Amino acid sequence: MSGGPATGTGDLAAAVLSGDRRALARGITLVESTRADHREQAEALLEHLLPHAGRAVRLGVSGAPGVGKSTLIEALGLLVVGRGHRLAVLAIDPSSSRSGGSILGDKTRMAELARHESAFIRPSPAGTTLGGVARRTREAMVLCEAAGADVIVVETVGVGQSETAVAAMTDLFLLLVSPGGGDELQGIKRGIMELADVVAVNKADGDLLPAATRAVAAYAGALHLMIPRHRDLPAVALPVSAMEGTGLEGLWDELLRRRAHLEATGELRAMRAAQARDWMWSEVREGLIDRARRAAGPLAAELEARVGDGAVLPHLAAARILERVLQDPEG
Repeated sequence: MSGGPATGTGDLAAAVLSGDRRALARGITLVESTRADHREQAEALLEHLLPHAGRAVRLGVSGAPGVGKSTLIEALGLLVVGRGHRLAVLAIDPSSSRSGGSILGDKTRMAELARHESAFIRPSPAGTTLGGVARRTREAMVLCEAAGADVIVVETVGVGQSETAVAAMTDLFLLLVSPGGGDELQGIKRGIMELADVVAVNKADGDLLPAATRAVAAYAGALHLMIPRHRDLPAVALPVSAMEGTGLEGLWDELLRRRAHLEATGELRAMRAAQARDWMWSEVREGLIDRARRAAGPLAAELEARVGDGAVLPHLAAARILERVLQDPEG
């Protein structure tokens, strides 16, 4: 991934296709923008690049804060690029309530990986989008694949019921947990466990190794009782140590084995088609909300205040906003 300026949508698309990292960063900034003129340019850019995307391994990674997601992704990423892959990490950070910007800054937490010529790291704020992913994560994946990345990692904000959206846009879902002697099972929602292809117990080293071994057995037992996400491909639990680098080769080989199985059985194609349909309806929902805010104008602020004061029922306020949208469909 080299450098070099590009102007215009066509030039920007060509630069992205050449592997220009700065152009890729500019392209992602463009698709993340909410300005109307930028949205038009972003749509044109995506039309140029979409035929060149779709062939990468897409991996979602989630886990509770403090479990070591960034450390694991950096260690695994260095292994991946060491095997000749080109990697893009889309790290969705918690958002500042004031600026809307990313708080954690993954480039500083993955310093060694960020310097590698075959890796590209992009932190993006989660904003108000549910699911622990940014609204434009899907578009960013398209750009990264068009730029030559053949492995895409999407790191989500944390773990919980709303964090499962990453599974709706990736091929494989990795849930990272800490050892805790079995008690950790109480802190993980069943829903996210059912979405996991692999549960990796991190920090399986030093004094924590016995606890990690017990945790792997506990998770393996729990996964055995759940309906697997993919037919004939039950989820597994594996021990890893991001700090010491142990277990990472086995983890990556297991992920590749599962991806190959999905491709061979045709399930990957069916899953990607379902994800594209989900993307469409997600855009419909987000677009309707944007249009409702524009159409309602000052009425929205008035109704929000009255709902907050308990003067108007929320569903009646919503009905008034929808009525305004129907009167002014263009917003």
